[in-house]
Amino acid sequence: MSPPDRNRGLSAIPYRAHPWHGVSMGREAPDVVTVYVEIVPTDTVKYEVDKVSGILRVDRPQQYSNVCPALYGFVPQTFCEEEVAAFCMERTGRRGIVGDGDPLDICVITERPIPHGDILVKAVPVGGLRMIDGNESDDKILAVLEGDAVYGAIRALEGLPVPLVERLRHYFLTYKHGPDRQQAQPVEITHVFGREDAHEVIRRARRDYLARFDETFRR
Repeated sequence: MSPPDRNRGLSAIPYRAHPWHGVSMGREAPDVVTVYVEIVPTDTVKYEVDKVSGILRVDRPQQYSNVCPALYGFVPQTFCEEEVAAFCMERTGRRGIVGDGDPLDICVITERPIPHGDILVKAVPVGGLRMIDGNESDDKILAVLEGDAVYGAIRALEGLPVPLVERLRHYFLTYKHGPDRQQAQPVEITHVFGREDAHEVIRRARRDYLARFDETFRR
């Protein structure tokens, strides 16, 4: 009698989807998008999804006092490359900008404390920060949690509290700073942009994804 096949039936097990490649950005995108959350405001460690396995890993402990004032993660099945970089150059008049080679970053604002990342939420993009890190386009989309009691009805950047937007700007401009040193390469936010530009960045990041990745990862 042959020994039992321990792997028999594994193909029927519903393995968890890769949060970047195996999750759809949503049928209503760019009006409403699915977001994979990596970091929440109480985190003192920077978490980042491992791009190969899809498992959330520790990128680094936060060395200083800055914490992100919103849920922070990315829009699945997006990629920041040629089209995203071209839009950044169009809007800034700069040359030599490239995409950062990552999924599109997004901050989700909510009044409710969410205790941990590694979750999916639905969010409504209302604007963004046009950030350039060295020569890389590193846009940060600003969104509100769908259905949120305080922020959920906001549909334009102007609806967000100005101090909150300023806190987000300050975080991204300084989160790598140390007491006695600046970041290794210059980081700047050239514009705070509105809903239309946010939608265009999402559309372009989706096209960059489809251009970069094989049909295996499309959904």
